[in-house]
Amino acid sequence: MTNYPHLAQRLFNTPLAILPSKGEMVMAALADRFGITKLFRANGTPARMGAWSDDDEFGGPAESPPRGYEVVAGVAIIPVTGTLVAKLGTLRPYSGMTGYDGLRANFSMAIEDPEVVAIAFDIDSPGGEVSGCFDFVDAIYSQRGTKPIWAILSDSAYSAAYAIASACDRITVPRTGGTGSVGVICMAVEFSKALTSAGITVTIFQYGDRKADGNEYTPLEEAARKRFQADIDAMGDLFVSTVARNRNLSTAKVRSTQATTFLGASGVEIGFADAVMAPDEAFRSLLSELGD
Repeated sequence: MTNYPHLAQRLFNTPLAILPSKGEMVMAALADRFGITKLFRANGTPARMGAWSDDDEFGGPAESPPRGYEVVAGVAIIPVTGTLVAKLGTLRPYSGMTGYDGLRANFSMAIEDPEVVAIAFDIDSPGGEVSGCFDFVDAIYSQRGTKPIWAILSDSAYSAAYAIASACDRITVPRTGGTGSVGVICMAVEFSKALTSAGITVTIFQYGDRKADGNEYTPLEEAARKRFQADIDAMGDLFVSTVARNRNLSTAKVRSTQATTFLGASGVEIGFADAVMAPDEAFRSLLSELGD
């Protein structure tokens, strides 16, 4: 895959809905993958959303659009694993990441797929980018009642991953899994002291007083700091209100968690999950409800 030179712009000075402890993982996992705008099938051939090719991924005539989910007993299982990014370019998780672009395509196909009677998001993710997250969450929420939609946590759903889970009809979490981290973080980085000690001077010419706010070559001014914090607060409020709507909780209760993570049953007690179940048990429970 192609390397893209501006990786840091996607990691620093931009809002992330992710566990802070996963910062290094984000750095490593996204190194080769930013900027891809096409979707690819499992064998590497391109697949365009809404305009499928005439051949399937095995070289024969295509009978149906390619999809990134398995159907088991009428349930579409859509994996949500690793770091979540806006545009990954694949229908399935790849190199420790899942793209909202692929998730949206899979979810739309599963909703329209006559073979699918229910949808299960198989989630194990610390979260990821804010960009693209809440539009996808709203897309899930808007389809409630069309088909049963479950979030079956195979371990944890934190931050952006929890936002996705919260939009589903039901959330199950294993005993050692977790939910929560309803918050937004932004890692601002500047290298002015390092550059000075290296004998490097960067001069910025700008039009517009706020044009250079947040650049990595000069210390962050107080006015810029307040503006960026206001943006983070606005995104945090959106996150809180979205989870409150999705889980039928008060915004005050969700906000009071202060982005805390909750292990297993603690998430059920706070209202962030519905049941403590191992993934296989949760899947059997979904099949049982479909059989009623």
